Amino acid sequence: MRELKIFSGRANQDLAKKICRHLHLDPAAITLGKFPDGENYCKLDEDVRGRDVFLVQPTSPPVNVNLIELLLMIDCCKRASAERITAVIPYFGYARQDRKDEGRVPITAKLAANIIVRAGADRVLTMDLHAAQIQGFFDVPVDHLYAAPVLNEHFVSRGLCGDEIVVVSPDEGSIKRALGHNKRLGGKLAIVDKRRSSATEVKQSTIIGGPVEGKIALLFDDMISTAGSICGAARLVHQAGAKEIHIAATHGILCGPAIELLRDAPNDSLVITDSIPIPLEKQLPNFVQLTVAPLLAEAIKRIHHDQSISELFRDR
Repeated sequence: MRELKIFSGRANQDLAKKICRHLHLDPAAITLGKFPDGENYCKLDEDVRGRDVFLVQPTSPPVNVNLIELLLMIDCCKRASAERITAVIPYFGYARQDRKDEGRVPITAKLAANIIVRAGADRVLTMDLHAAQIQGFFDVPVDHLYAAPVLNEHFVSRGLCGDEIVVVSPDEGSIKRALGHNKRLGGKLAIVDKRRSSATEVKQSTIIGGPVEGKIALLFDDMISTAGSICGAARLVHQAGAKEIHIAATHGILCGPAIELLRDAPNDSLVITDSIPIPLEKQLPNFVQLTVAPLLAEAIKRIHHDQSISELFRDR
């Protein structure tokens, strides 16, 4: 069987190292940097001819910098005769630009997918896409992982499951995700009615389902960007009488006013995975980080051995 090699870009080197430790591998050697004029530089320091190569690089902020670096790594491997190149993108940037919501705008998620495939990626491994249909934007096989088992196991280990909890969807778009968590964790289900008035402003005024009063509320979302939606939902749940509130998300982008909003929000904990690195200055006192490295490592191993990925999520 062809040799497995894992290279890491600079977007999340800690996650790549954890993946390699889980697989009992050393990260493959690569040199990344910039020329004096600011152009990116990439050189593989190991032979990849005939190898099965995995490139770990979330396209998180700064999105364009990390995307270009991923493209250079793919092209490097392609020109060095790697047998198969898998782009491991724990967080796929531009995912929210997945359709034309008004005239004369691009579908940037499709464009980004086209560029990655055109650069030479043979397949993509990603996690909790903002919209599942983005898998169809790539003209190569896509393995789409879910961090739900990791988040669920955390709450079960803390005893936050069963009849005393209510799983809250912060908007209509997250209902399917909330139903999945509700199935595993038990309790009731509630939905926050969210109306978006602009790209940065939302209005939340109604909770559907529940009841919430006297319950431990668990709010799940795929990402926290500016945190306006999730913090608005937390305040509404708090006003409805929840005795504890825990916020959980796969991707912690935490841009703009996110930290200030989360600091003032009435939540007891903030649980985010390490799909994107969270700087120390953004780690609030109630912040809990969970690793998705074992999940990604197992998926990489299964892809390498041509085994099923869906088996990872059966009964989880």
